Amino acid sequence: MAGETVIKPDLDFIKRIVAAGGDTAKKCYQCDTCSVVCNLSPDNKPFPRKEMIQAQWGLKDVLKSPDIWLCHQCSDCTVYCPRGAKPGEVLAVLRQMAIEHYAFPSLLARLVGDIKFLPLLVLFPVLLLLFVLKALGVLGVRVAEGLTHQGLAIPKGTIIYSKWFPTLAIDAIFLGAAAFAVFVFFQGVKRFWNDINVNPWTVRLKGGIVKNLVAVLTDILAHNRFKKCETTFARSLNHLMVVFGFIFLAVVTGTAFLLEWVFHIESPYNLFSHLWWLKVIALMGTGLLLYGIYQVYLARQANAEKAGPGTYFDWQLIYLVAAVGLTGALSYGLRALLPIPVLAYPVYFLHLVCIFCLFFYAPFTKLAHLVYRTVAMLYARMSDRGF
Repeated sequence: MAGETVIKPDLDFIKRIVAAGGDTAKKCYQCDTCSVVCNLSPDNKPFPRKEMIQAQWGLKDVLKSPDIWLCHQCSDCTVYCPRGAKPGEVLAVLRQMAIEHYAFPSLLARLVGDIKFLPLLVLFPVLLLLFVLKALGVLGVRVAEGLTHQGLAIPKGTIIYSKWFPTLAIDAIFLGAAAFAVFVFFQGVKRFWNDINVNPWTVRLKGGIVKNLVAVLTDILAHNRFKKCETTFARSLNHLMVVFGFIFLAVVTGTAFLLEWVFHIESPYNLFSHLWWLKVIALMGTGLLLYGIYQVYLARQANAEKAGPGTYFDWQLIYLVAAVGLTGALSYGLRALLPIPVLAYPVYFLHLVCIFCLFFYAPFTKLAHLVYRTVAMLYARMSDRGF
């Protein structure tokens, strides 16, 4: 028959949606309330109704749809759903599965998304950093103040973290982790862009990529889309604090990197006493990060009954960001405010583990939203999808 469409449901795909937290998908009876109440959904082929149909039928092509990323999980749809189907939670699961679909290797993405493998994922950077410390001790590497690295032994005297873990070794490890994340993101975005340019909406892209990308990034930094949410309106401010906390800390890290590698200053962090503005930025960044993620935690708890409790994938990033902020603050406090070497160096080690997890696993965690959502918003803007 001409124009015939063959639908091939994937039962395993449906089971995965249910197992990952989208267990209410089957409650949906297509009343379209979710699309009507959503302030972010465009008039033309609105979401999330069509994604709920695809999820119910096990149509895996939904993972290639930019629309699952245009959803910001405001949860207005969940609040007004007459069946309690929680479309916001279902689309969150679809985004998690889309990250797995585009990530390389996909197996690592599956491990990151499953709480059973959390100990193994944390063990990897722990063993890696311990191996490097041990190896440096065996090699007798010279470190700050003319000292010889002592391996795992905690240095005596004034607490200077570079005496224990040389800056060069840290830079090599974390630049490698960042390079891996960039490579995985690049491969994933390339595949995603190729998929969405098969014209899923039968549209024609307009305008230059650079100009539209600048507009999208400006929109993201201002959190304009988040501000349209009603049920979880407070998320806009909470997320802004976390985002700018990271930006401030990135400025401090980048400045320290330049001081060391461009201007050849061995211990840039010792200049904090002179570059007071750098210390202020670092403290502001840490404060924004910790307070912002705390507010995110409180907001999620307060909206759990209305918007859904969230999945492990949601909470995973919240706890990881909190761990990065707390261990960083404690590392500073135990070095500068209340010097206790036996505590300071282990806490600093934990801080390095947390940062490694944040960088290395970024393409497989909810942090990947920053990348894929940006690409989807760029495509939507260039195809007149209400942006």
